[in-house]
Amino acid sequence: MADQNVPPRQPRDDRGWDGRQHHNADGYGDPNASAPYGYDSPHPYQGGYPAPADPREQYGEGYAYAGQPAPRGPQWVGPEGLGHQVAARPGTGLPTLDDDESGPRVGRRKAMVALGGTAAVVAGGAALAMTPQLRGIFGDEVAGDATGSTVTDGTAARPSGQQPSTVRTYTEQNESYMGSRAGEALKKNAPTGGRILSGPAAAAAATQVTVKTVLAKDPILHLARRATFGPTPEVVADIKKQGIDAWVRAQLDPDKIAPSKAELKLAELPTQKLSVQQLRTQRDQLNEQGAQPEREMVDATIARQIWSKRQLFEVMVDFWNDFLHVAADFDGGEVYRNSFDQDVVRKHALGSYPEMLIAANKHPALLIYLNQKDSRKDAINENLARENLELYSVGVDGGYKEPDVRQAAMLQTGRGIDKDGKYVFRPEQHYVGKVKILGFTHANNSSDPKKADAAIDAYITYIALHPSTAKYVAQSLATRFVSDTPPKSLVDRLAKVYTSNNGLIKPVLMAMFCSTEFWAAVGQKVRRPMEYLVATYRTLGVSPEASPKHNNGDNKRTPYARGLRQIHDKLRELGQFPMGHPTPDGYPDVYVAWTSAGTMVNGWNEAGEILAGYRTTFTYTPPEKLVAKPPATAGAYVDALSARLVGQKLSTREKNLILGVAGVAATAKVDATFNGAITAVARAILASPQHHLR
Repeated sequence: MADQNVPPRQPRDDRGWDGRQHHNADGYGDPNASAPYGYDSPHPYQGGYPAPADPREQYGEGYAYAGQPAPRGPQWVGPEGLGHQVAARPGTGLPTLDDDESGPRVGRRKAMVALGGTAAVVAGGAALAMTPQLRGIFGDEVAGDATGSTVTDGTAARPSGQQPSTVRTYTEQNESYMGSRAGEALKKNAPTGGRILSGPAAAAAATQVTVKTVLAKDPILHLARRATFGPTPEVVADIKKQGIDAWVRAQLDPDKIAPSKAELKLAELPTQKLSVQQLRTQRDQLNEQGAQPEREMVDATIARQIWSKRQLFEVMVDFWNDFLHVAADFDGGEVYRNSFDQDVVRKHALGSYPEMLIAANKHPALLIYLNQKDSRKDAINENLARENLELYSVGVDGGYKEPDVRQAAMLQTGRGIDKDGKYVFRPEQHYVGKVKILGFTHANNSSDPKKADAAIDAYITYIALHPSTAKYVAQSLATRFVSDTPPKSLVDRLAKVYTSNNGLIKPVLMAMFCSTEFWAAVGQKVRRPMEYLVATYRTLGVSPEASPKHNNGDNKRTPYARGLRQIHDKLRELGQFPMGHPTPDGYPDVYVAWTSAGTMVNGWNEAGEILAGYRTTFTYTPPEKLVAKPPATAGAYVDALSARLVGQKLSTREKNLILGVAGVAATAKVDATFNGAITAVARAILASPQHHLR
């Protein structure tokens, strides 16, 4: 039983990544310290593929290797097989969770662990069951034919006929974890079957929630938890006023939603307004100022998650940043990653996925991140070709084989970046010859750059609309919005909508919101560390304006910019931040991948810090003012405070645990400060399953 939440061990190919593979904190050091800005310099947190060696060095003069004659045809510069086994992350232990300085010392650590652990077993089945730690507190000009076996005979690690699923580059982030015993327990509590109705409200009204969960079976709260980064009184009021259908339609049309005050304040992050060319020409000055554009991009993303009114759009931006993942911290990210965010992800987040994938494959960020800019017909790097299939379209079990990867890599040669940092197609580096990839066939016999480039776009469009891609996107969306184990009925339905709409995303999302499976899945998702902290800021009503008590001194950065960086750094410490995963597979989206006692308790401690308002870069609502008219007795006050923070009352057992934190009985008379224990009481409510679930 001790290992019930541990995912099954599978061989991994780490492909020379410098970044960490596990969800532990980065050693980011002084959050306000300047960092090298030059994009040719190693980044202190970079997580991209190492720069490829000159092929002449790898194969010797004339590409001879180990005394052998130079091989004919393309030479593969990509990964050469399975790498070393990654060691498991050592335990981090528990951060400090001490009793408050004032008030009675009543064993709050024990009470909160009981509340966040034992009481959570009923939250979505075993979704929040205590972890073991918590119990222990990549020729010539004549057209060739790449479909022959000579140039696609594979490697010892990846034979030509090998199924990719047996030589996968990465452990499939969600399915592998769900193969654990805790994953099996979750499957038993997932909703099954379902149908689609005329609109979201009709689907909500027709759905009976039968799964076991501690969450209130309120459709408005359920929608707010899934379609935003966390309910707020304002969001709940908006849904009630507009109605479920109108609110969903409005969220699917974000351009008509006015920017929030916090979004307007993003002008205080100066590098976010600079183009790629400006970032390149001003890098020395920015470096002297300690500016870090890729970090400011993450800061801006966090701000939008907390304060934007375009919440569904921001949820989808986060979804695509995991699905079509390019890490923020890679060598080149400081120049190109913000452009990728704006011109690829945000531009297409609620649009066409085929168009997004085409744009990504022509963007310098992805071309650098996966070494495509260095791939040419006489030295082919397969990194991007492989990830286009394994991660960004059909998936590792989508039907392709190793020859498909190699022919795709040959077809995609010629794409690069010019001296001005813009996308360029170099026909002299492009392989010319017939290719056949997963049913896609193209003569690829033209040296005309426009025709050759168009051939690649045709292939990208083909895989983006492949039936396996439709299923993969549908499965991923259903996992994000519905359940760690989404019903097959829903996945199949969403895949059909994706295909019939040529990869448009809005119809898929609307079909999901009109499906009874969505409304039946109350309590079947658990917040990941980033989601937990962002939801905490939202529910506590933190304002982006600096506190009147704040003294910025002679700091060149505004309080808002400094405050966002503080949240950013805390998320690094918790192990998840926007675009933070070092490898192209993105963060896993199932709870059992994130079971960590240290992270959970660290999040609770941070909730306490927010409640106390110690960081004056923002304005915080004093905890004693969270409830407008606090009741005079402790029990009633806990009910009112839990309704304010998590949208519902807690169970009697949970309520008693929280009263134990304060050391008072339910009938005891208390003032607005809960007799000095209001911060501890509110923190305990934010440690409850009701706040961990979404």
